[in-house]
Order: sequence, then C-alpha cells, then structure tokens
Amino acid sequence: MTGLRRDLRLIADMVAPGSRVLDIGCADGALLAYLADEKNVDGRGMELSQAGVNACVRSGLSVIQGDADNDLPTYPAGAFDYAILSQTLQATRQPRQVLESLTRIARRAIVSVPNFGYWRVRLGLLATGRMPSSSLLAHSWYDTPNIHLCTIRDFLGLTADLGLVVEQAQMLDRDGQPWRLRADSGAANWLAEQGVFLLRQAD
Repeated sequence: MTGLRRDLRLIADMVAPGSRVLDIGCADGALLAYLADEKNVDGRGMELSQAGVNACVRSGLSVIQGDADNDLPTYPAGAFDYAILSQTLQATRQPRQVLESLTRIARRAIVSVPNFGYWRVRLGLLATGRMPSSSLLAHSWYDTPNIHLCTIRDFLGLTADLGLVVEQAQMLDRDGQPWRLRADSGAANWLAEQGVFLLRQAD
C-alpha cells in the first residue's frame, strides 16, 4: 500500500474481498486501484474534479464525474456493499442527507472526517483569533471547500440522530497513526485529528 494515506489504509482494511464498492470523492483513484488489485473488488468511483476523473480513467478505473449532494440519490438502494466517503463529508452542502444516501445505497458506509475539536485546532483559534489550519484543514477561510466542519462528538451525534450503527471507529493522531481511544470519549474529541467510521443502518 505504498503511497496510500494512512486513513485510506484503514479504510481498505474494512472492505471485504470481492465486494461491490463505490468511492465518492475518489480523487486520483489510489484507493480504488488498491482495492481492485489486492481485494478483487468491483469498484466504481465518483469524483467532482475533471482532473481527478481523467487520472482515474487513464488508470483504467470506472469513474464518473459527479458530487455526493446531487448524484447519490439517483442510485438504487443496496446497489453496493460499501460506499466510501473519505475526507469529503465536510465539503458537502447537506451532510445529513449524504449520510442517509450512503447507508441506503450500500450495506455499509465508510466515512472519514477531520476533527475540528482537535486540540491544535482549538489552540490555534484561541491563540490567534483566526480560523485555524492543519494538515487536513489547509485552506484559508475564504477559499475553503470545507463548509460543514464538525468534531468527532458532532459526527457521532449525527449518526445517532439517523439511527445508524457504528460498527467500527478508529481515531487517528496528527501523523495518521491509530489512537487507542474510544470514539465517544472526551479524549478522542480532543486528541484525534481525524476519525474513520464503519456505519450501517440498524436492523
């Protein structure tokens, strides 16, 4: 898995071999390519940028141009085993509806989110009085695509409101290394720079 971001490595570990996968916001298709090569998945992708779509197609991946807000509702229920949304939920216009769509069109959804409650982010805002930045939140406030930032606690609150089951949750530190922290703990909300979650609808 050389070259894959650490959160993508964790996501790949959550995907069963031979499954049907939709990767939304798949960028250059690195995760899709790995899953196809190493886990024999039937992979599809959706990417907003034309450059990303072009890169995926050049690599032989099945990727269309689209976005989570407008295009996910057109997919039939249960079309995939996994729907993956990595570092993208905060850039959607309707995060609640996107999560509902993910868990409708796939048996399981894998979602990773940056944690706006991370202590360096909090300290940056306190110390400078300006919108903080980090490796995951690198844009300036006026040109950022991240319009719905949340904390780990916020995200878990939304999954609870939607009645979703969190099957797995992995907290990552600043270097992308897993923390041994419960996602619903106050420590996770302070110390994790991002979280990766495996979700499904309740039975």
